Amino acid sequence: MTSTMRNLALAGMLALAAGSAGAAVTVTYLAPEHYADVPRDSGARDNMMSDLTDHFTWLGTALPPGQDLRIEVLDIDLAGREEPNPRAVRDIRVMRGGADWPRMRLRFSVEQNGQVLKSGEAQLSDMDYMAKVSRYGEEEPQRYEKAMIDRWFEKNIAPLPGRSR
Repeated sequence: MTSTMRNLALAGMLALAAGSAGAAVTVTYLAPEHYADVPRDSGARDNMMSDLTDHFTWLGTALPPGQDLRIEVLDIDLAGREEPNPRAVRDIRVMRGGADWPRMRLRFSVEQNGQVLKSGEAQLSDMDYMAKVSRYGEEEPQRYEKAMIDRWFEKNIAPLPGRSR
């Protein structure tokens, strides 16, 4: 297990301990170094995965107590494209709204008392990511991906936390 994976697992366990009133949420990133489009910089990639893990953990609070959410992220293609920035240490991500929409492939299961209630593999994508109204501001990391995940979660798992269907 790499230090990145260990750190993400620890972050997930801490998030679970902090939010014990809701569901247990486990997020695993399978071979993130081979994902279609994530930050090349390992620190930025770790931050992105930690941020998405926190988001899935927040979504898990919508589940009834005793239900657990398991997510295996199989591939990520973030919105926009990374372009070299000769004036800075890190590359910049440029969104043009063309063929650079966010995509994600994941496996999921919702379990209770050892029984699987829902499970499957999902292909998430949002071709109109720049045209939609979002609850996330411009300063929010992975705002387009989070909005895409929210729509999938609400359609397939449960209403978003704090909202009714």
